[in-house]
Amino acid sequence: MFRHVRRTVVIIFVGIAAAVIPFLGAGPASAHGFSSTVYAKISAGDEGHIRTALELEYDLLIVSAADSGDDDPLFRAGTAAFEAGDTGAQAVALKTHAATVLRYVSDRFSVTSRGEACRPTQVGDATIGEREGVPYADLLLDWTCPERADEHEVRSGLFPDDEAYVKDTKTIVTYEIDGRSGSAALDAAHPSFSTGQAWYERFGEFFLLGAEHLLSGIDHILFLLALIAGSRRLREIVLAATSFTLAHSVTFMLAALGLVEVPAAVVEPVIALSIAVVAGWHLWGIWRRGDHATDLETAGHGHLSLDRSGWVRLGVVFCFGLVHGLGFAGALGIDEAWSWTLLWSLLVFNVGIEVVQLTIIAIVFPLLIVLRRRAPKIGLWVTGAVSGAVSIMGLVWFVQRVSGS
Repeated sequence: MFRHVRRTVVIIFVGIAAAVIPFLGAGPASAHGFSSTVYAKISAGDEGHIRTALELEYDLLIVSAADSGDDDPLFRAGTAAFEAGDTGAQAVALKTHAATVLRYVSDRFSVTSRGEACRPTQVGDATIGEREGVPYADLLLDWTCPERADEHEVRSGLFPDDEAYVKDTKTIVTYEIDGRSGSAALDAAHPSFSTGQAWYERFGEFFLLGAEHLLSGIDHILFLLALIAGSRRLREIVLAATSFTLAHSVTFMLAALGLVEVPAAVVEPVIALSIAVVAGWHLWGIWRRGDHATDLETAGHGHLSLDRSGWVRLGVVFCFGLVHGLGFAGALGIDEAWSWTLLWSLLVFNVGIEVVQLTIIAIVFPLLIVLRRRAPKIGLWVTGAVSGAVSIMGLVWFVQRVSGS
């Protein structure tokens, strides 16, 4: 009987591979993450001004701000400096063409007070910084408003989709002004916010951002589906989800607050590998135990009552959860220094992730349990097919991300 089951597993795996790989070959190696992130820190400037410290991806700023494409002087000088990796030349290019850069930025980033536009003035020369190995242009602007007010509206449309260079740009704003402090995440759907908005409005934005990230991050969704398919009872999926949550929450917070830094070139392949391993775990169980793959071995003692396989799986999920947390932080694009304001925003972002994750489990796992009880063989086929597809996708992504293709 096991020989028949193993033949079935091979057929499922090969069939799914033939169907899935052609589609994956044309897809991107990175399955999640914003294309670019702008950072803005807002504070009170001199003489009642509003000061914004902007950080923008250097090469993207150069091509976006260029007035006349490849023949533009800023494009030629800036691109040459970027390709040479010369930060001094990059700063000189921005200084020489400061008016062009300021015009581009001020057309797409604005501060208003009581409905009246504030006028930007550049403070000093732009400098060059770095985030995750990518050069960023640091631009300091003072905004003069028609009249002083205790509430300001900030709007960002930097690097929009219609420029055709990037998609889904996020502007992460932190502010401490007018006796208020907070954070906001701006994008095309939510391009503006007010410094006078209530705390629950600010946190609501980060909650939605977390929920949207999990729903749009296909790799994290597949990891969760692999966990569900391989869980034999409710206790296992609850413990696995809890272990994953605790692990990724720890590294997510540490990375986002700048306390831990791991290159994306390491994190992304390991995330892909984690998908393949967790999905392949269930396939191995079917291969080894056939129709008894979902049966429990001798359970251990204690409240958790996990068997040896359950404990090992829990440890593996926890370790991979640590890596996924780094992926969440990298996708959000925050690696700021410690602050209570940022900490609470990150916690709410994390809550948004968890709510979606628990919702998926609450919907999918009961259906799987019913299927397994009423039609065990079909249930085994379904979970085997799901695990096979997820495992193949994880392996293909792993190869793509390691090779950089």
